[in-house]
Amino acid sequence: MKAGPGYAIWMAALAVYAFLYLPLAVVVLFSFNDSALNAEWVGFTTGWYARLLHDRDMLQAAANSLIIAILASSIATVLGGMAGIAMHRYRPRLLPFLALTPVAMPEILVGVSLLLFFRQVLDLTLGLVSILIAHITFSLGFVAVIVRARLAGMDESIFEAARDLGATPWAAFRRITLPLILPALAAGFLMAFTLSIDDFVITFFVAGVGVVTLPLQIYSMIKVAVTPEVNAVSTLLMLLTLSVVIVASRFAPDTLKART
Repeated sequence: MKAGPGYAIWMAALAVYAFLYLPLAVVVLFSFNDSALNAEWVGFTTGWYARLLHDRDMLQAAANSLIIAILASSIATVLGGMAGIAMHRYRPRLLPFLALTPVAMPEILVGVSLLLFFRQVLDLTLGLVSILIAHITFSLGFVAVIVRARLAGMDESIFEAARDLGATPWAAFRRITLPLILPALAAGFLMAFTLSIDDFVITFFVAGVGVVTLPLQIYSMIKVAVTPEVNAVSTLLMLLTLSVVIVASRFAPDTLKART
């Protein structure tokens, strides 16, 4: 019996998904390895997760990442929401280019450009502030796209009816527009949070000396050796990222699909 083309497609799909997800499964598995090295499986333990709670450097890096991610995603949500509304209603020519260029550009190019801008133009000392500005810069475009896609799927007569009934622009925005785009804003916030807390390439260029985020801390650890402690913190970061993405998809699944 000959296998049809559908069988070949399924096998190719399984091979691709195995290539993508098996390394992640290995990371999770070896985070429970009762050995200081990842050369072979010795036994099961949760001690590496307990060790993370007493690692000051790791806790400080996690705190820095959380603070930056919350602030950056909050500011990016406000600015990106305003940009998305403006792009939908007024269709300016320059704004989409300014908001979406950081999304399309390679991360290494964004990182180098921001580094030169901070040091040579602003003469800004690299640290938490420079990281925060950089994360807002590349997150803003994602929020704008999500909000714009949400507005594109709405009936414009709703807003026209509100104006015809005497509502001021602010009242129409507060009572009509804002409640309708709130799921998109929530999804944009969660997406920006995920991008910020996971970012390494751009943060590497704009972090400066003495300021470490969680991805930078993990990188500094794996330069010595990939221990189960690295696997443990990677597993926790992976779970956090997946959880935020799932929650974001629940808020606005259509707008998240429209981003691609």
